[in-house]
Amino acid sequence: MNDMLHTKVQATEEQIAYYQENGFVQIDNVLSPEELEELRNCLNETMGHTGGNSLQTDASGGAYYKVLNQRVNTWRDHGGMARFVLGDRFADLGKQLTGFAGVRLFHDHALFKMPGDSKPTPWHQDRPYWPMSVDESRPLHGFSIWIALDDVDEHNGCMMFVPKSQRIRNLKSVDLVTPEDIFAQQGASDMDRNTAVIVRMKAGSCTFHDGMTFHYAHSNHTDQPRRALAIIYFEDGTQFSGADHAVTKDQGLVAGERLAGPLFPKLA
Repeated sequence: MNDMLHTKVQATEEQIAYYQENGFVQIDNVLSPEELEELRNCLNETMGHTGGNSLQTDASGGAYYKVLNQRVNTWRDHGGMARFVLGDRFADLGKQLTGFAGVRLFHDHALFKMPGDSKPTPWHQDRPYWPMSVDESRPLHGFSIWIALDDVDEHNGCMMFVPKSQRIRNLKSVDLVTPEDIFAQQGASDMDRNTAVIVRMKAGSCTFHDGMTFHYAHSNHTDQPRRALAIIYFEDGTQFSGADHAVTKDQGLVAGERLAGPLFPKLA
């Protein structure tokens, strides 16, 4: 197939305004049918891979596996995945939405919500898990694209977002296996989960969300895996906080230095 992944997509003014106001936005048909089929094949191959530089976060039967069957940094093992993850289409869309001058890759993760004994992904923010320093006078934080490889709704694990929740800061991370209620944390009492938007999508569509936006994914009640590819990006210039993270472990990073280099390439 022709390499269209460097073909830029222009976000509309309405999409940019919605993202900046609410902390998330849905963008339909970000992949062509041909690209969707190729990405499905690549993801199926990489989820069955053993060894290499990518990371499987839990094994079948594990408590986390029941929430998410997840493989991190698939681009480092699979050339087909690298075409999608390192292509500038998604990063450039994120750059348009956020207004960042430059965007770097933090990591990708293949996210399969498995059939059978599936658990919901509880309400959480992403940013508390990421080892990125924040200057309170000019908060720097990452954002994610979440690409649906299957049609998604409440029956197989679609996501929900609480509008404007990206403004809530300084909350603790939530254990996705045995979580506490994030809405009960001090500082989150003004957030109303009843305002949450259910994001049903066709395969090949995506959402972007800010690293602080409250989000949740339903459990999978079907007999097939719900497949998605998520990619985390951050603003160029963001500093390493020194916190422990699987992606930065053993990379020789020093707290206070910029996250950069070959594992965190600038894509837009």
